[in-house]
Amino acid sequence: MDSRVLKFSPLPYARLGGALYLVIILCGLFAEGLVMSKLVGADAAATARNILAAPLLWRVGVAANVLVVLCALPLLWIEYLLLRPVSPRLVLLALILNLASLAVEAVSKVFMLVVEPLLSNAGYQAAFSAPQLTALASLALRLHDISFNVALVFFGFTCVLNGYLLFRSGYFPRLLGVLMQVAGGCYLVACTAALFAPALAQKLLPGILLPCLLGELSMALWLLIKGVDRAQWQARAGEAA
Repeated sequence: MDSRVLKFSPLPYARLGGALYLVIILCGLFAEGLVMSKLVGADAAATARNILAAPLLWRVGVAANVLVVLCALPLLWIEYLLLRPVSPRLVLLALILNLASLAVEAVSKVFMLVVEPLLSNAGYQAAFSAPQLTALASLALRLHDISFNVALVFFGFTCVLNGYLLFRSGYFPRLLGVLMQVAGGCYLVACTAALFAPALAQKLLPGILLPCLLGELSMALWLLIKGVDRAQWQARAGEAA
């Protein structure tokens, strides 16, 4: 067995990955479940009033969204390290898809960052009418929704691949792999519907995202609490070397 494999311990990486994943889930639930659901609605004018009435809440929600992207960057590298012994080619494909997802998601957060300044900046208020600024802010929110759904399509494929690798690994529970594959499938269906069949998406959401929460939360807690069996990981890594 390669001496580098013998020296490498996956457990600290697994624990760190679990902690990062848990932060991502909590930030996502806060930003989408509390901030967006409270402040953003179908009425553009009402949304603008809500954001202007609670600017601190809006900014904290945006910061939580940005933190998700920042935490996801080291997490995807940790997932690559942990799953590489199963199939170097497939885990590389999952890494590429995850990077694409994060790139698009990072762009989506830029649209969120411009919303509150559009509505509150005195210079913009002098140059544009209130309805025009409301329309621009609404457009920024719509662009965020579209780009975020595109990002989650890439992430859905990532979950399916990672779920397969977890299932085949031998050092993670097969059930965990199944849950992640189901989560990926739900992301693909929900986000494709949101992009191309909004009426269908309204019927599916938010229920179709519950398996996503179950799969990702299970993954986060397993990594954080159980981690990875070093001996089994090293044995599989030795076979792949």
